Amino acid sequence: MRNKVYCMAIIAVSVLLAATPALFAKTVLKVGTSTQPSHIYNLAVERFGEIVGERTGGEVEVQLFPAAQLGSERDMVEGLQLGTLEMTLTSTGPLGNFVPQVKLFNLPFLFKDREAAYRVLDGPIGTGIADKFQSVGIRSLGWFENGFRNITNSQVAVEQPGDMDGIKIRVMEDDVFILTMQSLGASPLPMAFGELYTALEQKTVDAQENPLAVIHSSRFFEVQDYLAMTGHFYSPAMLLISEIAWAKLTPEQQAIVQEAATLARDYERELSMKADQELEAALKQEGMTITYPEKEAFVEAVAAVYENPDVIKAIGGGNMEEGQQLIDAARAAAQ
Repeated sequence: MRNKVYCMAIIAVSVLLAATPALFAKTVLKVGTSTQPSHIYNLAVERFGEIVGERTGGEVEVQLFPAAQLGSERDMVEGLQLGTLEMTLTSTGPLGNFVPQVKLFNLPFLFKDREAAYRVLDGPIGTGIADKFQSVGIRSLGWFENGFRNITNSQVAVEQPGDMDGIKIRVMEDDVFILTMQSLGASPLPMAFGELYTALEQKTVDAQENPLAVIHSSRFFEVQDYLAMTGHFYSPAMLLISEIAWAKLTPEQQAIVQEAATLARDYERELSMKADQELEAALKQEGMTITYPEKEAFVEAVAAVYENPDVIKAIGGGNMEEGQQLIDAARAAAQ
């Protein structure tokens, strides 16, 4: 009799577990980044994970994988499409391969300051471009940032565009970046970020360009002597989630994830602004020679990028008219 009661209890528990899986299941969202653990991307993902965990009562767990552990930025975005990765926080470098209109934000000197960038990114232009990711199996959870990009190199203190002549510089895998550096007289070499430190150390490339937060967290000061505060690109970033992973969340969980992303975005932007204020002095202390070139000469040197038919067409997703409209609208909104 005792064994019969015991068996019936086991069966009852099994039925309960089968009937109420949501009470016991945990959803894991793996988030990959390409940057070192101390970088603001990863601090933002950690904040995002804390908020999601608290507000879902632990039903959704965010796991961070920094430093390209899950592959290059392009690899990770492709993983979202395939459903082999849930999320990534990535620069815009590879995103133009998925939504061409993102290339708009790779134009040099498009934004004079962060406020101008936020007006465009958080307004109709940025929202419209972000929404296009759903058509390729990915959902944008918001525009984060990597800040204004500056040039480091191991050859010369850059004061004017002519100082860039012949310098081999690593750039993101994007044709607008390549054309911009060619306009400055440099020799651009597209390369995944995970390969960059070794390439600089081995002198495969002479230079690179990135925001101060990346330059410092990646310890490029160990293999680069000169920093030029050019601010030539403002570099947005995007927190992306696979539509496959998104569909597995309940409507309530989806709302929490989106709210957490917005809060993490604001937090990350504050970190980025603070990094620009503090890391310049830190890099100088690490021994880098810092120059402050007059930007007007650089703006003039890259002006032709805005008039290049291939660039305009690329930004329009193959449509010249759409590309020109996007460029004109962004420049007007940024004023």
